[in-house]
Amino acid sequence: MAGKSVTSLAGRWALVTGSSRGIGQQIALGLAQFDCNVVVHGRTRANTRKTLELLASYPVETAVVAGDLGTRAGIRAVVRGVERRAGHIDILYNNAAVQNEWQSVWKIERSTWEGVFDVNVFALVALCNAFAPGMIRRGYGRIVNLTSGIRDIPELAPYSVSKAAVDKYTADLAARLKGTNVLVNTLDPGWLRTDMGGPNGEHDVTTVLPGALVPALLPDFGASGKRFSAQEYEWSD
Repeated sequence: MAGKSVTSLAGRWALVTGSSRGIGQQIALGLAQFDCNVVVHGRTRANTRKTLELLASYPVETAVVAGDLGTRAGIRAVVRGVERRAGHIDILYNNAAVQNEWQSVWKIERSTWEGVFDVNVFALVALCNAFAPGMIRRGYGRIVNLTSGIRDIPELAPYSVSKAAVDKYTADLAARLKGTNVLVNTLDPGWLRTDMGGPNGEHDVTTVLPGALVPALLPDFGASGKRFSAQEYEWSD
């Protein structure tokens, strides 16, 4: 993997939202390769079983939190679950997201916009609010907000606009966190063949690694407020 970075996350705890499958599952497995303890998240505990099975081959601790991030109750359940099972979070991957159904931009209802923003923006902000202050107190934190390279597809405007909001929020948060060693960046995972990306994606989901790990492996007081693209990185010998 190109670029200067740390080589181990031993003793650190990471929460990866939406890690029961797809991109989140790959990120969880990638973090475990760097000895990072992982809090796996799914809408239900049952959904996390496969990821936990895959993580069992790594010498790391794991925990599970469940909750629908489209609801306030679900967000509270996730935060409380982290506090009970891991105690704190050093690395936060805001990966969970939803995409609206393909529809004429003129016919997209307000409820659709609200549903997408509830998960893709408001839950992301709530989790940053919950965990970033503790990172500041401890003098270490890595927040990775997943974005998208989607453009010129008005039929998916709620999704694309929500990701633009994530980009702007991340830039604002980076300004607030300057000098704290809590680094916040966005990650574009690329167009992948997943349940959301569909069967025509340019890349297999496994190609999100190692690039997806770069923002978590940054050295102290490294880049913040930047955009990383997973497909620009390859494993080095």
